[in-house]
Amino acid sequence: MEYQKKPLPSKVGTTGFALLGAGIVLIILAFAVNPHRAFFDYLWMYMFLVSIGVGSLALVALEYLAGATWSTPFRRISEFLASIIPLLVILVIPLIIGMHDIFHWTHKEMLETDPLLRSKEPYLNENFFYFRTGFVLLIWLIFFYLFISNSQKQDISKDPLLTKKNIRFSTIFAILFIVTITITAIDWMMSLEYHWFSTMFGVYYFAGTLLSSFAAATFCAVMLNENGYLDKRIGNNNYYSFGTLMFAFNIFWAYIGFSQYMLIWYADIPEETFWIMMRMKGSWTYFSVGLVILHFVIPFILLMPRSAKVSPKLLKIMAVWILAVHFYDLYWMIMPTYFKDGFEFGWSELGFMMFAVGLIITVFRIRANKVNMIPVGDPKLEAGLKFHLN
Repeated sequence: MEYQKKPLPSKVGTTGFALLGAGIVLIILAFAVNPHRAFFDYLWMYMFLVSIGVGSLALVALEYLAGATWSTPFRRISEFLASIIPLLVILVIPLIIGMHDIFHWTHKEMLETDPLLRSKEPYLNENFFYFRTGFVLLIWLIFFYLFISNSQKQDISKDPLLTKKNIRFSTIFAILFIVTITITAIDWMMSLEYHWFSTMFGVYYFAGTLLSSFAAATFCAVMLNENGYLDKRIGNNNYYSFGTLMFAFNIFWAYIGFSQYMLIWYADIPEETFWIMMRMKGSWTYFSVGLVILHFVIPFILLMPRSAKVSPKLLKIMAVWILAVHFYDLYWMIMPTYFKDGFEFGWSELGFMMFAVGLIITVFRIRANKVNMIPVGDPKLEAGLKFHLN
Protein backbone atom coordinates (compact mmCIF):
# COMPACT_ATOMS: atom_id res chain seq x y z
CA MET A 1 0.00 0.00 0.00
CA GLU A 2 1.29 3.46 -0.93
CA TYR A 3 1.00 6.49 1.35
CA GLN A 4 1.30 10.07 0.21
CA LYS A 5 3.80 12.03 2.27
CA LYS A 6 2.29 15.12 3.79
CA PRO A 7 4.70 17.60 5.40
CA LEU A 8 3.83 19.01 8.79
CA PRO A 9 2.49 22.57 8.65
CA SER A 10 4.95 25.44 9.02
CA LYS A 11 3.26 26.58 12.24
CA VAL A 12 4.63 23.46 13.95
CA GLY A 13 8.15 24.48 12.96
CA THR A 14 7.47 28.09 13.97
CA THR A 15 6.29 26.94 17.41
CA GLY A 16 9.34 24.73 17.86
CA PHE A 17 11.80 27.42 16.78
CA ALA A 18 10.06 30.04 18.94
CA LEU A 19 10.30 27.87 22.06
CA LEU A 20 13.86 26.90 21.19
CA GLY A 21 14.93 30.50 20.64
CA ALA A 22 13.24 31.82 23.79
CA GLY A 23 14.72 28.93 25.76
CA ILE A 24 18.24 29.64 24.52
CA VAL A 25 17.95 33.32 25.49
CA LEU A 26 16.72 32.46 29.00
CA ILE A 27 19.40 29.78 29.41
CA ILE A 28 22.15 32.25 28.50
CA LEU A 29 20.71 34.71 31.03
CA ALA A 30 20.49 31.95 33.65
CA PHE A 31 24.18 31.11 33.28
CA ALA A 32 25.08 34.82 33.37
CA VAL A 33 23.07 35.48 36.56
CA ASN A 34 23.69 32.29 38.56
CA PRO A 35 25.88 29.62 36.86
CA HIS A 36 25.66 27.20 39.79
CA ARG A 37 21.86 27.07 39.67
CA ALA A 38 21.92 27.01 35.86
CA PHE A 39 24.06 23.86 35.81
CA PHE A 40 21.54 22.07 38.03
CA ASP A 41 18.70 23.26 35.80
CA TYR A 42 20.63 22.07 32.76
CA LEU A 43 21.04 18.61 34.32
CA TRP A 44 17.30 18.55 35.01
CA MET A 45 16.56 19.35 31.37
CA TYR A 46 19.14 16.85 30.07
CA MET A 47 17.67 13.96 32.06
CA PHE A 48 14.23 14.79 30.65
CA LEU A 49 15.59 14.67 27.09
CA VAL A 50 17.31 11.36 27.87
CA SER A 51 13.95 9.97 29.02
CA ILE A 52 12.19 10.98 25.80
CA GLY A 53 14.98 10.05 23.37
CA VAL A 54 16.25 6.80 24.85
CA GLY A 55 12.81 5.78 26.14
CA SER A 56 11.40 6.14 22.61
CA LEU A 57 14.18 3.96 21.20
CA ALA A 58 13.29 1.39 23.87
CA LEU A 59 9.67 1.43 22.66
CA VAL A 60 10.87 0.72 19.12
CA ALA A 61 12.88 -2.24 20.42
CA LEU A 62 9.98 -3.40 22.58
CA GLU A 63 7.67 -3.58 19.57
CA TYR A 64 10.12 -5.76 17.63
CA LEU A 65 10.88 -7.93 20.65
CA ALA A 66 7.23 -8.53 21.56
CA GLY A 67 6.06 -8.92 17.96
CA ALA A 68 3.38 -6.31 18.63
CA THR A 69 1.13 -5.34 15.72
CA TRP A 70 -1.11 -2.65 17.24
CA SER A 71 1.83 -0.24 17.53
CA THR A 72 3.26 -0.76 14.03
CA PRO A 73 1.28 2.11 12.43
CA PHE A 74 2.64 4.41 15.16
CA ARG A 75 6.24 3.17 15.35
CA ARG A 76 7.65 6.00 13.26
CA ILE A 77 6.56 8.43 15.96
CA SER A 78 8.88 6.77 18.47
CA GLU A 79 11.61 6.64 15.83
CA PHE A 80 11.30 10.40 15.28
CA LEU A 81 11.40 11.08 19.02
CA ALA A 82 14.45 8.83 19.36
CA SER A 83 16.25 11.18 16.96
CA ILE A 84 17.06 13.28 20.03
CA ILE A 85 19.76 10.70 20.87
CA PRO A 86 22.49 12.08 18.53
CA LEU A 87 21.96 15.51 20.11
CA LEU A 88 22.54 14.07 23.59
CA VAL A 89 26.20 13.65 22.63
CA ILE A 90 26.48 17.41 22.07
CA LEU A 91 24.21 18.46 24.93
CA VAL A 92 26.27 16.52 27.49
CA ILE A 93 29.32 18.76 26.92
CA PRO A 94 28.15 21.63 29.20
CA LEU A 95 27.51 19.07 31.95
CA ILE A 96 31.03 17.72 31.61
CA ILE A 97 32.36 21.28 31.82
CA GLY A 98 30.23 22.00 34.89
CA MET A 99 30.87 18.79 36.80
CA HIS A 100 32.69 20.59 39.63
CA ASP A 101 29.70 22.89 40.08
CA ILE A 102 27.28 19.96 40.25
CA PHE A 103 29.06 17.07 41.99
CA HIS A 104 30.77 17.40 45.37
CA TRP A 105 32.65 14.15 44.87
CA THR A 106 34.74 15.74 42.09
CA HIS A 107 36.44 18.02 44.63
CA LYS A 108 39.80 16.46 45.47
CA GLU A 109 39.83 17.81 49.03
CA MET A 110 36.73 15.75 49.80
CA LEU A 111 38.76 12.55 49.45
CA GLU A 112 40.97 13.60 52.34
CA THR A 113 38.13 14.24 54.77
CA ASP A 114 35.45 11.76 53.73
CA PRO A 115 36.22 8.04 54.27
CA LEU A 116 32.96 7.00 52.55
CA LEU A 117 33.95 8.85 49.41
CA ARG A 118 37.35 7.16 49.50
CA SER A 119 35.62 3.78 49.60
CA LYS A 120 33.60 4.74 46.49
CA GLU A 121 36.52 6.35 44.70
CA PRO A 122 37.17 3.35 42.38
CA TYR A 123 33.74 4.05 40.86
CA LEU A 124 33.27 7.75 41.58
CA ASN A 125 36.27 9.21 39.85
CA GLU A 126 36.22 11.57 36.91
CA ASN A 127 38.10 9.43 34.39
CA PHE A 128 35.85 6.41 34.93
CA PHE A 129 32.81 8.73 34.89
CA TYR A 130 33.84 10.10 31.47
CA PHE A 131 34.40 6.56 30.20
CA ARG A 132 30.94 5.40 31.36
CA THR A 133 29.27 8.45 29.84
CA GLY A 134 30.99 7.87 26.50
CA PHE A 135 30.22 4.15 26.58
CA VAL A 136 26.52 4.72 27.31
CA LEU A 137 26.13 7.34 24.58
CA LEU A 138 27.95 5.09 22.09
CA ILE A 139 25.59 2.19 22.83
CA TRP A 140 22.56 4.42 22.31
CA LEU A 141 23.97 5.83 19.06
CA ILE A 142 24.81 2.42 17.62
CA PHE A 143 21.37 0.92 18.24
CA PHE A 144 19.62 4.11 17.14
CA TYR A 145 21.42 3.84 13.79
CA LEU A 146 20.73 0.10 13.45
CA PHE A 147 16.99 0.31 14.22
CA ILE A 148 16.28 3.45 12.25
CA SER A 149 18.32 2.58 9.17
CA ASN A 150 16.73 -0.87 8.85
CA SER A 151 13.24 0.55 9.35
CA GLN A 152 13.74 3.19 6.66
CA LYS A 153 15.35 0.75 4.22
CA GLN A 154 12.28 -1.44 4.58
CA ASP A 155 10.06 1.35 3.24
CA ILE A 156 11.75 0.85 -0.13
CA SER A 157 12.76 -2.80 -0.17
CA LYS A 158 9.75 -4.28 1.72
CA ASP A 159 12.24 -6.94 2.86
CA PRO A 160 10.91 -8.89 5.92
CA LEU A 161 14.48 -9.91 6.78
CA LEU A 162 15.06 -6.36 8.02
CA THR A 163 12.37 -6.95 10.64
CA LYS A 164 14.14 -10.14 11.73
CA LYS A 165 17.42 -8.22 12.03
CA ASN A 166 15.79 -5.61 14.25
CA ILE A 167 14.28 -8.36 16.39
CA ARG A 168 17.78 -9.75 17.00
CA PHE A 169 19.10 -6.28 17.78
CA SER A 170 16.18 -5.76 20.18
CA THR A 171 17.17 -8.82 22.18
CA ILE A 172 20.58 -7.28 22.82
CA PHE A 173 19.33 -3.73 23.32
CA ALA A 174 16.71 -4.79 25.87
CA ILE A 175 19.51 -5.79 28.24
CA LEU A 176 21.77 -2.88 27.37
CA PHE A 177 18.93 -0.39 27.77
CA ILE A 178 18.30 -1.49 31.36
CA VAL A 179 22.03 -1.37 32.15
CA THR A 180 22.74 1.97 30.48
CA ILE A 181 19.66 3.78 31.83
CA THR A 182 20.58 2.57 35.32
CA ILE A 183 24.18 3.78 34.94
CA THR A 184 22.86 7.14 33.73
CA ALA A 185 20.48 7.49 36.68
CA ILE A 186 23.18 6.58 39.20
CA ASP A 187 25.90 8.74 37.66
CA TRP A 188 23.97 11.89 36.88
CA MET A 189 21.36 11.97 39.67
CA MET A 190 22.07 9.54 42.49
CA SER A 191 25.70 10.65 42.81
CA LEU A 192 24.53 14.20 43.53
CA GLU A 193 24.29 12.85 47.08
CA TYR A 194 27.12 10.34 46.97
CA HIS A 195 26.55 9.21 50.58
CA TRP A 196 23.15 7.81 49.64
CA PHE A 197 22.50 4.13 48.95
CA SER A 198 19.58 2.78 46.92
CA THR A 199 19.44 -0.32 44.75
CA MET A 200 16.06 0.76 43.31
CA PHE A 201 16.94 4.21 42.00
CA GLY A 202 17.78 2.98 38.50
CA VAL A 203 14.46 1.13 38.26
CA TYR A 204 12.65 4.26 39.45
CA TYR A 205 14.13 6.33 36.62
CA PHE A 206 13.53 3.45 34.19
CA ALA A 207 9.82 3.49 35.07
CA GLY A 208 9.56 7.25 34.60
CA THR A 209 11.45 7.04 31.30
CA LEU A 210 9.10 4.48 29.75
CA LEU A 211 6.03 6.27 31.10
CA SER A 212 7.08 9.62 29.65
CA SER A 213 8.05 8.12 26.29
CA PHE A 214 4.63 6.41 26.06
CA ALA A 215 3.03 9.76 26.87
CA ALA A 216 5.01 11.57 24.17
CA ALA A 217 4.13 8.90 21.59
CA THR A 218 0.45 9.02 22.61
CA PHE A 219 0.18 12.78 22.21
CA CYS A 220 1.89 12.74 18.82
CA ALA A 221 -0.16 9.78 17.58
CA VAL A 222 -3.51 11.38 18.44
CA MET A 223 -2.53 14.78 17.06
CA LEU A 224 -1.18 13.38 13.79
CA ASN A 225 -4.17 11.12 13.24
CA GLU A 226 -6.68 13.90 13.98
CA ASN A 227 -4.98 16.06 11.36
CA GLY A 228 -4.91 13.38 8.67
CA TYR A 229 -1.23 12.40 8.71
CA LEU A 230 -1.79 8.70 9.44
CA ASP A 231 -3.87 6.01 7.76
CA LYS A 232 -7.60 6.73 7.53
CA ARG A 233 -8.39 3.32 9.02
CA ILE A 234 -6.87 4.30 12.34
CA GLY A 235 -9.67 5.09 14.78
CA ASN A 236 -10.17 5.64 18.49
CA ASN A 237 -9.89 1.92 19.23
CA ASN A 238 -6.28 1.97 18.03
CA TYR A 239 -5.44 4.26 20.97
CA TYR A 240 -6.54 1.75 23.60
CA SER A 241 -3.09 0.25 24.17
CA PHE A 242 -1.56 3.71 24.58
CA GLY A 243 -4.00 4.49 27.36
CA THR A 244 -3.54 1.09 28.96
CA LEU A 245 0.26 1.31 28.93
CA MET A 246 0.29 4.84 30.36
CA PHE A 247 -2.04 3.61 33.11
CA ALA A 248 0.08 0.49 33.75
CA PHE A 249 3.46 2.22 33.82
CA ASN A 250 2.10 4.96 36.07
CA ILE A 251 1.16 2.25 38.57
CA PHE A 252 4.58 0.63 38.10
CA TRP A 253 6.28 3.99 38.77
CA ALA A 254 4.22 4.42 41.96
CA TYR A 255 5.00 0.85 43.06
CA ILE A 256 8.74 1.35 42.67
CA GLY A 257 8.62 4.74 44.38
CA PHE A 258 6.64 3.36 47.32
CA SER A 259 8.88 0.30 47.59
CA GLN A 260 11.99 2.48 47.76
CA TYR A 261 10.41 4.73 50.38
CA MET A 262 9.07 1.85 52.47
CA LEU A 263 12.41 0.04 52.60
CA ILE A 264 14.22 3.23 53.59
CA TRP A 265 11.62 4.04 56.26
CA TYR A 266 11.55 0.50 57.66
CA ALA A 267 15.34 0.06 57.83
CA ASP A 268 15.84 3.55 59.30
CA ILE A 269 19.54 3.64 58.33
CA PRO A 270 21.03 7.17 58.44
CA GLU A 271 22.89 6.64 55.13
CA GLU A 272 19.50 6.10 53.46
CA THR A 273 17.00 8.22 55.38
CA PHE A 274 18.79 11.55 54.91
CA TRP A 275 17.87 11.58 51.20
CA ILE A 276 14.16 11.37 52.04
CA MET A 277 14.56 13.83 54.90
CA MET A 278 15.97 16.41 52.47
CA ARG A 279 12.68 16.20 50.58
CA MET A 280 10.60 16.61 53.73
CA LYS A 281 12.08 19.95 54.84
CA GLY A 282 10.45 23.34 54.35
CA SER A 283 8.41 23.69 51.18
CA TRP A 284 9.84 20.41 49.86
CA THR A 285 7.27 18.69 52.10
CA TYR A 286 4.41 20.08 50.02
CA PHE A 287 6.32 19.35 46.83
CA SER A 288 6.72 15.70 47.86
CA VAL A 289 3.04 15.33 48.75
CA GLY A 290 2.16 16.99 45.46
CA LEU A 291 4.27 14.42 43.60
CA VAL A 292 2.11 11.59 44.93
CA ILE A 293 -1.15 13.35 44.05
CA LEU A 294 -0.17 14.78 40.67
CA HIS A 295 1.94 11.87 39.41
CA PHE A 296 -0.09 8.94 40.70
CA VAL A 297 -3.53 9.68 42.12
CA ILE A 298 -4.90 11.92 39.35
CA PRO A 299 -3.64 9.82 36.38
CA PHE A 300 -4.78 6.65 38.14
CA ILE A 301 -8.34 7.94 38.54
CA LEU A 302 -8.65 9.51 35.10
CA LEU A 303 -7.09 6.67 33.09
CA MET A 304 -8.83 3.82 34.91
CA PRO A 305 -12.10 3.65 32.88
CA ARG A 306 -11.99 1.76 29.61
CA SER A 307 -13.70 4.69 27.90
CA ALA A 308 -10.81 6.98 28.90
CA LYS A 309 -8.34 4.80 27.03
CA VAL A 310 -10.08 5.39 23.69
CA SER A 311 -10.92 9.07 24.17
CA PRO A 312 -8.61 11.18 21.98
CA LYS A 313 -9.28 14.37 23.94
CA LEU A 314 -8.58 12.81 27.33
CA LEU A 315 -5.52 10.92 26.07
CA LYS A 316 -4.00 14.16 24.76
CA ILE A 317 -4.62 15.89 28.08
CA MET A 318 -3.21 13.00 30.11
CA ALA A 319 -0.17 12.65 27.84
CA VAL A 320 0.73 16.31 28.39
CA TRP A 321 -0.03 15.91 32.10
CA ILE A 322 2.31 12.91 32.43
CA LEU A 323 5.11 14.70 30.57
CA ALA A 324 4.69 17.68 32.89
CA VAL A 325 4.76 15.54 36.03
CA HIS A 326 7.85 13.74 34.73
CA PHE A 327 9.53 17.15 34.70
CA TYR A 328 8.15 17.55 38.25
CA ASP A 329 9.54 14.17 39.31
CA LEU A 330 13.01 14.90 37.92
CA TYR A 331 13.01 18.26 39.70
CA TRP A 332 12.21 16.40 42.94
CA MET A 333 15.13 14.04 42.37
CA ILE A 334 17.73 16.64 41.38
CA MET A 335 17.04 20.09 42.80
CA PRO A 336 16.99 19.44 46.59
CA THR A 337 20.78 19.15 46.34
CA TYR A 338 20.81 22.81 45.29
CA PHE A 339 17.77 24.16 47.16
CA LYS A 340 18.39 22.69 50.61
CA ASP A 341 15.55 24.30 52.56
CA GLY A 342 12.77 24.62 50.02
CA PHE A 343 12.15 24.61 46.32
CA GLU A 344 12.12 27.63 44.04
CA PHE A 345 10.81 27.75 40.49
CA GLY A 346 11.40 30.78 38.29
CA TRP A 347 12.22 32.07 34.84
CA SER A 348 15.49 30.11 34.84
CA GLU A 349 13.73 26.74 35.09
CA LEU A 350 11.07 27.89 32.64
CA GLY A 351 13.76 28.65 30.05
CA PHE A 352 15.19 25.14 30.27
CA MET A 353 11.71 23.62 29.93
CA MET A 354 11.01 25.76 26.86
CA PHE A 355 14.29 24.71 25.29
CA ALA A 356 13.56 21.00 25.87
CA VAL A 357 10.04 21.18 24.41
CA GLY A 358 11.18 23.34 21.50
CA LEU A 359 14.02 20.94 20.71
CA ILE A 360 11.69 17.92 20.70
CA ILE A 361 9.20 19.67 18.40
CA THR A 362 11.95 20.84 16.04
CA VAL A 363 13.65 17.45 15.80
CA PHE A 364 10.30 15.71 15.29
CA ARG A 365 9.28 18.06 12.47
CA ILE A 366 12.61 17.76 10.67
CA ARG A 367 12.50 13.97 10.78
CA ALA A 368 8.78 13.75 9.94
CA ASN A 369 9.24 15.87 6.81
CA LYS A 370 11.99 13.58 5.51
CA VAL A 371 10.57 10.12 6.18
CA ASN A 372 7.18 8.37 5.81
CA MET A 373 4.93 8.81 8.84
CA ILE A 374 4.07 5.10 8.65
CA PRO A 375 6.50 2.18 8.14
CA VAL A 376 4.98 1.22 4.81
CA GLY A 377 7.27 -1.77 4.25
CA ASP A 378 6.70 -3.47 7.60
CA PRO A 379 4.96 -6.88 7.19
CA LYS A 380 2.99 -6.26 10.43
CA LEU A 381 1.46 -3.00 9.23
CA GLU A 382 -1.81 -4.41 7.87
CA ALA A 383 -2.45 -6.35 11.07
CA GLY A 384 -1.87 -3.17 13.05
CA LEU A 385 -4.27 -1.19 10.89
CA LYS A 386 -6.97 -3.85 11.33
CA PHE A 387 -6.67 -3.80 15.13
CA HIS A 388 -10.01 -3.57 16.93
CA LEU A 389 -11.34 -4.04 20.45
CA ASN A 390 -13.60 -6.99 21.16
